[in-house]
Amino acid sequence: MDLTKYHQPFSHIAKSEVGVLVIHGLTSTTSSMKFLAEQFAKAGYNVELPGLTGHGTKWQDMNSVKFTDWIDDMEKALKKLQERCSKIFLCGLSLGGELALYLTGKHPEITGIILINHTSKFTNPKFWFVPFLIKFIRSVPAIASDIKDPNSKEIAYDRTSTNGINQMLKLIKKVNKLQSNILQPCLIFKSKEDHAVPKISATYTMKKLGSKDKELIWLENSYHAAPLDYDKELIAKNSIEFIENHL
Repeated sequence: MDLTKYHQPFSHIAKSEVGVLVIHGLTSTTSSMKFLAEQFAKAGYNVELPGLTGHGTKWQDMNSVKFTDWIDDMEKALKKLQERCSKIFLCGLSLGGELALYLTGKHPEITGIILINHTSKFTNPKFWFVPFLIKFIRSVPAIASDIKDPNSKEIAYDRTSTNGINQMLKLIKKVNKLQSNILQPCLIFKSKEDHAVPKISATYTMKKLGSKDKELIWLENSYHAAPLDYDKELIAKNSIEFIENHL
């Protein structure tokens, strides 16, 4: 499948002083977050939804990517928003949530952050071996499209680059050192049934985050790719309310 058409950046320019940087997850495409990006645009906000380097082409392209490439992608998108608005929120799914945390830790001027099934903590021992496996195994079975709704599908790679996983783990280490210094308001969505990221990822961030203004909403009717699942309207509604309450 040609993923290019599903991995187009989304940008919306508004007269508002509010901007939202929307970030997709590992192996996925911008299409996974387009619904949310469009809801933010309909609410009157400036929006940037960029594609992450190594995504939206073929999974082999992720074998040469570094997590710093993803940070650079986000820094460029953040700069675009800063040029046209003063109050900026970040909204990320999975790896995108981790990138949102990193940027928030590095940019105290960011107003608030929204995390959806983000990847701060893994408990499965298999992740301990990833730094060694990358020398022998280039990819593992796909992790995408963990969705409860049978009528929805996540457009993503059909294999997962082991280097991509390793780069995500490196980013997680960086972020976990930053979390206690993050003071901005934070809204976390966590699916009670998520086959990609354990519940502890959300509770860990709730405990570690330096912010006193933080809320965890448990999603009852979605799996990992929640912005494409049954709870997508709930996520959009609560996210917009969160933004409005913190202007």
